[in-house]
This record gives sequence, structure tokens and C-alpha cells, in this order.
Amino acid sequence: MLDDQAMAQQWIIRVQGKEYGPADIETLREWKTEGRLLRGNEARRAESDLWKTAEDIPSLFDVVAAEPAMSLSNGSAAEHLTQPLIELQRRSLAQILAEAFRIYSKGFAQFFGLVFIVALPSICTQLTNSMLGARSDVELDFRTLIVAAFGLGMFLFGLAMWPVFVAGIQILPAELSAGREARLFKLFPRILKFWPRVAMLCIFVYGSYAFWTLLLLGFVLWIALSSLGLAPILISLLLLAFWVWIIGRIWVNFLFWQQFAVLADADPGNALRQSKELARSGRDLPWSQRPLWRGVLIASIWFAFVLVLQIGAEWHTIQQYFHELTTTQDPQALLQKLTESQRARGFDLLSFSLNLLQRILQPLLGIAFVVLYFDSKAVAPIDSSRHGVDTGA
Repeated sequence: MLDDQAMAQQWIIRVQGKEYGPADIETLREWKTEGRLLRGNEARRAESDLWKTAEDIPSLFDVVAAEPAMSLSNGSAAEHLTQPLIELQRRSLAQILAEAFRIYSKGFAQFFGLVFIVALPSICTQLTNSMLGARSDVELDFRTLIVAAFGLGMFLFGLAMWPVFVAGIQILPAELSAGREARLFKLFPRILKFWPRVAMLCIFVYGSYAFWTLLLLGFVLWIALSSLGLAPILISLLLLAFWVWIIGRIWVNFLFWQQFAVLADADPGNALRQSKELARSGRDLPWSQRPLWRGVLIASIWFAFVLVLQIGAEWHTIQQYFHELTTTQDPQALLQKLTESQRARGFDLLSFSLNLLQRILQPLLGIAFVVLYFDSKAVAPIDSSRHGVDTGA
């Protein structure tokens, strides 16, 4: 039974930073017999991110077989290994997106359940705010306090469930891409194990974005209130350019923090450092094959899709706002009309449906980055000796 399981596994071999495979156990035995695969060569299962050594592969070096006649050094083994073996192929961006759709369709029910965990509190909060905002004669009574407390509770519960979503959106695609059965209720204990780490990183990562955004807004507001003229406008534009630059650097450094924190089981400090290293790797590759630019393109496609949905959801409101802006001259009257129209709008089925569609499809972004992470690790492997991974070297 164990031998059958070993036969079915696919392995990746790494020699001097280059990866070869996937190969089954029979192919590995041929490489070993020919002297092109040594015990100390790094190896991992195709569906795993943990590097071991070739001697740890079951039924490979522990079987009785004729060893190669001549002993090869690691360098000469690398020379032989680079000749006839098939190098691990990199996926194109289209293949990464296609794989993300395949994984999403394969585990749709599981991803829907994961979305439901975070979407339900958010929907309850939005409905509660709509109920309170739609009434112009809101009175501070017991019923209002109960509704407000319920909305606040759902909001806090949704925040608490976000690390669960982040961890789950890493583990589910990894399990499904490896061909293993992935059931959300079975994986939930494993997902919850990462909650403290992911929650800590969420506070740091999203807090960094919030800090620089609020700092920029504070400076711009202070300059705008101090005086009017050309100099404040130029300073505000320079601050805006600096904000774009710093947010871009933060985004690059945090590109793969979710994957390293969960899939590589790295602590917060190592997860952020390895994320930065992997995002900035592959500089010898064409720009379209570098992890950074692939991440930019994937995120841009998703944000463009979300923007279209948001415009569609708010199209009626946008038209109404534009009409009021072109017909109303008094700023105070304009603000009053916009507030009254927002209150009178109430529940919008189209807006709700488009927002729900965005929620349902949101796992696609996380899945695409998981596929990109594995593909980028294969192209530009991180120096595992710096991060405490036993390579057996």
C-alpha cells in the first residue's frame, strides 16, 4: 500500500537552484541508477512547499538496486542532471488564470462556504445601517439600541472572521491543486490554527496602508486650511506622489505575505521578509514573467472587474448626483438634496446583487495568487537555509 502511494506521487528535484520534474518514483530511480540523482539533492513533492532531500523519498534509496559505478560530486551531478532532464515549466499568465478558474470551479461549494462566513456579518451590518439611515426620525430608544448593537456586533464578528477567510483561501487551493479532497469543515481546525498569526499580520499590513493614507490626508487638510495659493497645491501634489510611491513599495513587499504565513508556515517576521524577496526575484527574467509584474497584472484585472461592478451598482446614484451637480448652484442645498436622495433610496436589489456577485467571485483573486506563489517559487526559489528549512545539505 505504501509502495503504491509512493508510485503515485510526483516529485521536484532541485540542483544548484534549478528545478526539474515533476517526476514519478520510477523516473527518479532511473536518474539515481544513472548517477544523476544523489542522496543529498534537494527534493519536494509536487504539491508541497517543504524541501527535503532525495534520500527521504520513500522507496528510492532504501530499495535494493545497483548503485552507479562511479561516484559523482554534487557539481558533476548537476552537470549530468542538466542535460536530459525536463526543466520545470513556468506557467504563462493565461495559464495561471485558467488554473485559478479550474480550482475555483472544482471547489466552488467550499469557497462559497468560506465567503459565507465573512459575507453574512457584512450583509447584516449593511442592512442594519440601511434600516437606521433610512429613518429621518430615529429616536434613541431601546429598540434602536438593540439594532445598533446588533450591527456593531456583526461588524466586529466580520472582522474576526477575516483572518479565517485569508487562511482558508490559501489552504483550500493548495489542497485542491494537489488533487486531495478538500472539505471546509474538515480543514477548519487547521485554518483556525493560523488565526493568531494571520490576525497579527492583518493588523500590521492593513494598518500600514491606513497609517500612510491618514497621514497624507492630514497633511493635505492642514495645507488646504492654512492658506490658498499655488505653493500649497504643489506641495499637495508632491505629497500625493510620495503617497503613491510608498503605497506601491508596501504593496510589493506584502505581495505574498498571506502565502508565506500560511502555506510556508513562516512566523510574521519571516513571512514579510520572504514575501519581499520573492516579489523582487526573477530580475533576470523578462518583465512579464517576474512575480512582481504578474501580481500587478492579476490584481489590476480584478480591480478593473470590481470597478465595473461598483459603477453598475451605483449607476443610478451617480446619474442622480450628476444631475444635482449640474442643476443646483447652492452648495448647502446640493448637500441636503444628496442626503435626502440617499435616504430615500432604500434597498436597491441591483446594487445588492452585484455586490453579492463580487463577494462570491472574490476567492478567485486569492486562488490566482496562490497559483502565482507556487509558480514563482519554482522559478526563483528562496534560499531556504536562511529561513530554517532543513535542506539536508
